[in-house]
Amino acid sequence: MLELAVLGLLHETPMHGYELRKRLATLLGAFRAAFSYGSLYPTLRRMREAGWITHDEPARRDEAPPLTGRRGRIAYRLTPEGKERFAELMASTSPQAFEDTGFGVHFAFFSRCEPAVRLRVLEGRRRKVEERREALRDTLQRTTQRLDAYSLELQRHGLDACEREVRWLNEIIACESAGRPPRASFGNDADSSSDQPHNSQE
Repeated sequence: MLELAVLGLLHETPMHGYELRKRLATLLGAFRAAFSYGSLYPTLRRMREAGWITHDEPARRDEAPPLTGRRGRIAYRLTPEGKERFAELMASTSPQAFEDTGFGVHFAFFSRCEPAVRLRVLEGRRRKVEERREALRDTLQRTTQRLDAYSLELQRHGLDACEREVRWLNEIIACESAGRPPRASFGNDADSSSDQPHNSQE
């Protein structure tokens, strides 16, 4: 998944390693915890060896900008083979695409997916979360009497999170099925109501 995330970011523009780290943290949000940033540079090295990315040689110290006294940073960029690899990974609807991190990375680059692929990934993710939700419900039913208040609350929190995600996925899937972007279904109720005539006698 780190490979896919790097390919997706470099698909937009060349970046230095430090920029990639920042963009990964920003783009993936809560999913970034699954990544070990110590593995980023080894991953970049493997991707160069595979021919998916290339890099610009940094400037020598005597070519560095005045007053900096530092060498330039290595800028990574996607190769044509890297673009093909990115498209191949984004088209995948394997079970890995439904897991927490895999889904997060795929969703971040959904605009580059075919609609049918987006729908399969969303439906696969929904099945995954529904299975997790049912397992949590079963656990609560079987162990409620044996759990202390804090453990019980943690289980309930997990169940609530699953239920919220299923509702969210249902909304996104409905949008995809209707051929419209998700934002179209998430209007600002306050703004929309203010555009309607108001009857003071109501």
